[in-house]
This record gives sequence, C-alpha cells and structure tokens, in this order.
Amino acid sequence: MPDVEPILEPHALRRYSRQILLDEIGLAGQQKISAAKVLVIGAGGLGSPAALYLAAAGVGTLGIADHDAVEEHNLQRQLLHSTVNIGKPKVDSAITALRALNPHVQLIPHRDGITADNALELFESYDIIVDGTDNFLVRYLNNDAAYFTRRPLVHGSVFKFEGQISVFDPSKGGPCYRCLFPEPPTAGSVPACGEAGVMGALCGIIGSMQAMEVIKLITGCSPAIVGRLLIYDAFSHQTQSHGIKADPHCPLCGNSPEITAIKPEHYRFKCEAVAEKQMSPTEYPTEISVHEASELLRTKSSQTLLIDVRESSELQICQLEMARHIPMREIPAQLENLPKSQHLLILCHSGMRSRSVTDFLRTNGISTVSNIAGGINAWAVEIDPTLTRY
Repeated sequence: MPDVEPILEPHALRRYSRQILLDEIGLAGQQKISAAKVLVIGAGGLGSPAALYLAAAGVGTLGIADHDAVEEHNLQRQLLHSTVNIGKPKVDSAITALRALNPHVQLIPHRDGITADNALELFESYDIIVDGTDNFLVRYLNNDAAYFTRRPLVHGSVFKFEGQISVFDPSKGGPCYRCLFPEPPTAGSVPACGEAGVMGALCGIIGSMQAMEVIKLITGCSPAIVGRLLIYDAFSHQTQSHGIKADPHCPLCGNSPEITAIKPEHYRFKCEAVAEKQMSPTEYPTEISVHEASELLRTKSSQTLLIDVRESSELQICQLEMARHIPMREIPAQLENLPKSQHLLILCHSGMRSRSVTDFLRTNGISTVSNIAGGINAWAVEIDPTLTRY
C-alpha cells in the first residue's frame, strides 16, 4: 500500500460520506481506499458484485481481467453486463458499467485475462488480488502468482447453493490455496456451474463478501479471514468457519517446495493419456475432440452412435438431431440395451458428465466408448455456431 494517501476532494467527501462516518473507516481509511490498487480476476458471477462494490467504495485503481465475451446465460448472475452487451468482451462491458457507477475510479482492462506469461507482471502492479474465477486451473495460477508476488488473494467460489470464501496470504504467515487443495482435480471430476447450475443471488452474496474482505485488508478496520475458510449455505443461511493452517508439506509454500516458478505445465489438467499409436478396430480412445466426433459421425455413421446424456430441459435449448437421448441417471438401467458393436460417443454440456458416463461404461465392460471433450458447448464453438450456448 502507498505510504502517503491522497487528500480527498470535496466530491469524494460527499460520495463516500456514509462510510467515512464509520469510526472504523473515517477519513484516514477512505484515503487508503482511494490509494489502493485492486485486481479483480473474472468479470462474472463473483467478479460482478465484487467490482461494483469496490468501485462504489472508491478504490483508486481497479483492474478487470477476463478474456471471455458476454453470453445470454451470463445475465442471470453477472450483473456487470446487460442484454445490449451480448457478444462484447466482458472487460469492455464491465468497464462501461463501472465507469457509469463511479467516474472517479481509474479502471484498467486486461482483455487477455490471466495467463502463465502475464500473471507475475500483472500482479506486481496491484496491492490485492480478487479471484472470481470458476476455472480450477486459473485458481491455481492465481494462487501461485499471488504467492510469488507476495500479494493477498481474496478467494471466492460457489457451487449450487453453497459458497466459500477465504483470504490466502502466506507473506503474513497464512496458508495458500494449495495448503487446502494441493493439486487440481482430474479433468471431469468436479462439475462447473455450467454442469451443476448456480443461483445468481448466491454469487451476489459471496462476491460482496469478497469486496468486504478487500476493504478490511486496505483499511485494517478488522482482521481479514486469513487462515479461515467460511462456508455459506444459502438454504439455511447458516455459515461454518474452518481454520486452515499453512501446510509444511505444501508443494508451493511448504518447507521443501516443488513449485518454484510459474510454468505453463503446472496449469494443465491431468488427463488419462491416450497411447499415440495406430488403433485397431477394437481399440477406442477414452476421449476425442468434437472435430474427431463430427468426422466419425460423417464417415462412419453406421458404426457410430452418439448418446446425449444431458437432461431433457437442456435439449430444449440445443441438441444434435443425430443423437440418442439417455439422461445420465438412466445409463445404469440402459446398460444391457446399449449396442456393443458400435462406437459409442458420449455427449453432455461441457464434457464432465459424459466423462463420468464413459468411465462407468468402461468399468462395466463396454470398451467401445469415448467421451466427447468439451461437450455440446465446444460443438457450438468449433463445429456449429448456430447452436444456442448456455
């Protein structure tokens, strides 16, 4: 944080008067807020409320990092964006909304998002990092870059009706994200919100909590939740608080770290390797791309069966006409009816449920089955852009 805070101008005294009135904030606290530089990673469900409240509070410099464009299904929870901005870069939509809210905040767009190449340099430019991403690999990248640049990381996540929040700051003796979860999960083992669903209002609650933690870090008005994981249940409105200790065996911040630099290979899903060899007709890869699936369906249609394991409600949004629909929950009951003489291609929304189905079928003796990586979402992006994405 800067040693010298800026003198507040009359407009700032008016705009921020209600928080300046708080004894725990006061003029000195508002000066610290106005001098602070905060990077919000992800202009989505969590980043939206976090960025809105930080801009409203008068954070002097607010960076927004996101590489995605606004899609219609975002609008249920990502309140930085509006219908007219569908198709536009999220960063640009976010900057427009935040500037309209508070023209006195310096807003910096980072349209490439966070990558292994830019993370360290980008984090060095800010005082505090807010992680609003829903991608496991990016979370680990954010954690590692925050550790190497000695920046506090305000973490938030949501899943269905449950949210979590913590502040990771090993430079102050606290744990890092890897102390809690040492390694990313295997591909397809944990559903994202596109698979499991998420309640928009829950994003607002957790994102607002993240903004509050940032204000606490900036002003020192109260200790941030370093070393604690807060879990919020939206159904019962109950919270649980669990202590987290720095792990001496942590691969990043432990006594004998295995991760000593930001390297791209640290942020790739560990997938089952497929042998690079010519396969015989009885050998089938566990996973194929949408392009490979499309080619098989085009050239070997009689030998190939596409099975869509999504729910019926999802088919109403988009579907592939050649697919046979068997919801994931019905697969066990249909096991004996699945053809053993055809190559089964399993499709879901983004490749997670279909990966589980593929593993289940292989475990139960059907080896002629392959998961379609990326699901119908990847199909819409790479094969047929007329399909509605969700």
